[in-house]
Amino acid sequence: MTTTVRKRAATGSLLGLALGDALGFPTEFNDVPSILAKCGPWREMDLPRPAIVTDDTQMTLALGKGLRTATDRGVLAPENMAEAVRREFTAWNRSPENNRAPGNTCLRACELLERPGPWQDASQINSKGCGANMRVAPIGLIPGLSDEQRAGAAQLQSALTHGHPTALAASDLTAHAVRLLAQGAEPTGLVGLLRSYAHENRSHYHHAWLGDLWTRSQDPTPEHFMARGWGECAEILDRLQGAVRTTSPETDPCLATGAGWIAEEALATGLLCFLWFIDDPLTALRRAACTSGDSDSIACLTGAFAGAYLGADAWPTEWADRIEYRGDLLTLGALWDA
Repeated sequence: MTTTVRKRAATGSLLGLALGDALGFPTEFNDVPSILAKCGPWREMDLPRPAIVTDDTQMTLALGKGLRTATDRGVLAPENMAEAVRREFTAWNRSPENNRAPGNTCLRACELLERPGPWQDASQINSKGCGANMRVAPIGLIPGLSDEQRAGAAQLQSALTHGHPTALAASDLTAHAVRLLAQGAEPTGLVGLLRSYAHENRSHYHHAWLGDLWTRSQDPTPEHFMARGWGECAEILDRLQGAVRTTSPETDPCLATGAGWIAEEALATGLLCFLWFIDDPLTALRRAACTSGDSDSIACLTGAFAGAYLGADAWPTEWADRIEYRGDLLTLGALWDA
């Protein structure tokens, strides 16, 4: 914990997430040749002016504010978290600032979350879009959570919108990776740690946090439901482990680990860009933003990983000072770094 506070891992992760989001915003939906024609050499990409973010950062802040409300009331628990985050997600959905081309799954689920009834009825059980885990970093940054709380909360925040078991597992893995890096885990061993975590949790269903969510699927048991998700995540982690060793960072990372439109691919491709450039976070962000897939979400996750590992000083002041929502990001970061 001392190391985490000293390097201000929470602030670094949140800033990195937003910077990656802003860098990838103009390149999303473009192929790599089009990005190079528009932005020039990828290693020289500059932060746009103004540095506007997408719904990825907006929903990260919504989750963070909901978590702050829930923890202010006491121990983070399923009921108080679901209530507080549900309120923040629906407020985001109604906000006039929700004009950054958010995904249909998030929009549909947030509309349903406004209706009376259990949140599980709003969850899009067949969706494993990257919206599940592009916003989950705060759960890996909150100090003092138990392993059960962190895993359950990561899966719950996903399930409010994206209920597919792979979305739940990928969100859990993303929060776990952020936490490990914030605590100083060696990045070269990170994929192995995540593979072990996936294996250990393969058939574990967090009943207290997810309730009867699994019954909306066609799976015969909750254990079977979760095994599907962890199985897909284990497969992508195997691909990631090979890509880190054998793939050149001069190639589009989406060719190695997927385009990032779905949760497990967003995790893997975001991690790949970070692991290629562990000590060069700006180059990692630029590589993530110059991709043929969901560039803003990939870069968002890359920035969250790099910032958690390297801390707030990883980001140049000239960039950090002009990112949109800077005040909100610094407020949450300071809270969790303290």
